[in-house]
Amino acid sequence: MSDRTLTIEQALTPLAETSARIAALASGLSPAQLRRRPNEWSANDVLAHLRACADVRGGYILSMLAEDGLRLREMDPRSWMQKTDYPDLEFGDSFEAFAGQRADLLVVLQRLPREGWSRPATVIGAGKPLETNVLFYADWLVVHERPHIKQIERIVKVTEEGATG
Repeated sequence: MSDRTLTIEQALTPLAETSARIAALASGLSPAQLRRRPNEWSANDVLAHLRACADVRGGYILSMLAEDGLRLREMDPRSWMQKTDYPDLEFGDSFEAFAGQRADLLVVLQRLPREGWSRPATVIGAGKPLETNVLFYADWLVVHERPHIKQIERIVKVTEEGATG
């Protein structure tokens, strides 16, 4: 992750666009195509990972806004994903859940006053305690999702080429 933090606007815009970008990429692909693994992951696998990250990091944001002086225990989204059924779900159902969760988070963030983005928390359990805030995790989601959207683009391209070739 980058050491630089996005502005509030730079975080909100891509967070709002992620669902539409994924929907456009998956449009027209069959469930079997969305599960095809031309490389290490399928589009379905990437979506499962993004959902787990949204659960953990988006959950941190909501917790920070709900509680003062919060101490969060670090959780690895990959470990969290192993406790879910996300990889086994059909892409469409999983995507609907992801898009709904993102829409709910955006409602909260879009209404958040500027000072709310600085709401702090201390994250423990992964080495030295990390002092962080809401904007940090919004930034984390954006920066983390970018390469995964590109990953889905590559998977779809290879899948479509395989279907026509």
